[in-house]
Amino acid sequence: QVQLVESGGGLVQPGGSLRLSCAASGSIFSINAMGWYRQAPGKQRELVASITGIGTTNYADSVKGRFAISRDNAKNTVYLQMNSLKPEDTAVYYCNARITTAQALGVLTAEYWGQGTQVTVSS
Repeated sequence: QVQLVESGGGLVQPGGSLRLSCAASGSIFSINAMGWYRQAPGKQRELVASITGIGTTNYADSVKGRFAISRDNAKNTVYLQMNSLKPEDTAVYYCNARITTAQALGVLTAEYWGQGTQVTVSS
């Protein structure tokens, strides 16, 4: 069983910063890509940023230059540093990871999601 637990959301004023964390736990054999998605009310979930196992990153155009994704492989944790936040960044942010787990007869690779953390940017 794998769990992704997010933390770090909250209320911040425009121009402010927040750092989200997501820690994976369970019978983990390896973690491949990790990423952050967000979903605003009435909108579809969208990719914010992703990072591969070797550190290659990808960002949505709307957050380039403001957000930075990183990971600590020793801690099975991915981070999202969000700077210069705007009201349009308000959303529930979800952690996502493609994880290989040890099974009785081998390994299994699947996609996992965190429970989501609310980020609200408002004055």
